[in-house]
Amino acid sequence: MTDIVDSQTRSRMMARIRGKDTKPELFLRRSLHALGFRYRLHVRGISGKPDMVLPKYRAVIFVHGCFWHRHPDCRYASTPSTRPEFWASKFAANVSRDNAVRSTLLLDGWRVAKIWECAMRSKAGAAAAVGVVSEWLHGTDQELDLGETYFNHFEEQAEAAKLADR
Repeated sequence: MTDIVDSQTRSRMMARIRGKDTKPELFLRRSLHALGFRYRLHVRGISGKPDMVLPKYRAVIFVHGCFWHRHPDCRYASTPSTRPEFWASKFAANVSRDNAVRSTLLLDGWRVAKIWECAMRSKAGAAAAVGVVSEWLHGTDQELDLGETYFNHFEEQAEAAKLADR
């Protein structure tokens, strides 16, 4: 299948995709700051340059885009139909790098949170995600993987409880 725009337009569009200061990241940063959490941004000395580093909690937070980082079973992790070999190798390299960074950080004693873009798409989801991240920071779990399916699980439990009460 051919692209619907010319190569110059596609190049310009792809160049505008930002790697940091994305809307989900900014929302999470502002919300955590309002709750009293203090952090550093994109620290170069820490493996993977996490989006947020909270030294007091020995925690790092990555806000991942579902498309670029291949969120498993996510509707936003689609694969373009043009140049599938290129995209497959690019996505495989991204996932491999993410896993290596995660392993390195855990071995170095950091707690690692991965917040997926899909969890932050709606206002309600974003607010719920902030609450979950806040609880995780105060807790002792080493990892947090927070996507849209995380909340779907709780919604399904709530629905089941409502049906059981009837």
